[in-house]
Amino acid sequence: MSKLILANDGIDEVGKTILEKAGYTVITEKVNQEKLIDEINSKNIVALTVRSATKVRKDLIDACPNLKVIARGGVGMDNIDVEYAKSVGKQVINTPAASSNSVAELVFAHLFNAVRFLYDSNRQMPSNGFDKFDDLKKKYAKGVELKGKTIGIVGFGRIGQTVAKIALGCGMKVLAFDPFVTEAEIPIEIDGLTELPKVKIKTIGLDKLIKQADFFTFHVPGGKLITKHEIANMKNGVVLVNTARGGVINEDDLLEGLNTGKISHACLDVFENEPRPSVAILNNPKISLTPHIGAATNEAQERIGVELAEKLIESLKN
Repeated sequence: MSKLILANDGIDEVGKTILEKAGYTVITEKVNQEKLIDEINSKNIVALTVRSATKVRKDLIDACPNLKVIARGGVGMDNIDVEYAKSVGKQVINTPAASSNSVAELVFAHLFNAVRFLYDSNRQMPSNGFDKFDDLKKKYAKGVELKGKTIGIVGFGRIGQTVAKIALGCGMKVLAFDPFVTEAEIPIEIDGLTELPKVKIKTIGLDKLIKQADFFTFHVPGGKLITKHEIANMKNGVVLVNTARGGVINEDDLLEGLNTGKISHACLDVFENEPRPSVAILNNPKISLTPHIGAATNEAQERIGVELAEKLIESLKN
């Protein structure tokens, strides 16, 4: 069997080294989507690893009979025809645990950004801080604390539970919804303690969560969950954070909610039209923005690379 693996969207050096020590050759040069089938077949590549950029659809799967394993470095696999691949005998793997902490920390980076107006203050201070310092001080003087507020976590898997852990540490009340999880025990990590305290959280219905939460964060594989109907049932002045998938929040309805004040802030790492987000979204002064970097930390990338390598080695044994 061939020992060639194409890491088309890259792989951390540690993961690459693990694969090479196991006897595999890892190609990391990016191949354009339209040339991918020819590259896989001409070099007899047995495993393809991708992130979110490369698409692995039915046409590629059918055209590459020697491709044994399709691996996604990360959680969501909406860029892969997973069920079809499995139906024709391909193995499909991902790394669901590796990026949880990085995504959860980004959620709170955005939340702190929003409640203290940091994202807008950082835009305004370079141009207006010298002449209009007192005006800006007044403008940003009505921040709020996260402590004591209620966060609604939609999707209570690994990432959602890691978000809950940070929220509890901030003194927040946690509500969670997940159709597949009824309850979870959240360990509170305290340096130096071997016996970690745990908080049990039972999930509730989405309708109840929507009505009670002050802050919302979404950790689901996709779908259109939040439209004007759900927004209408929220408290006034809520904050919405989306680090999951573009489209989970309808962006037109989001903008309407921001314009009316129903939503005080939005925090977006993902967008409906990636990689060309809506100009109205990008220019809205009430939105904190990042370019889909939820898992983009050095630590997460190393964990993803290691987990990918270990799963690839195990999968290619079969």
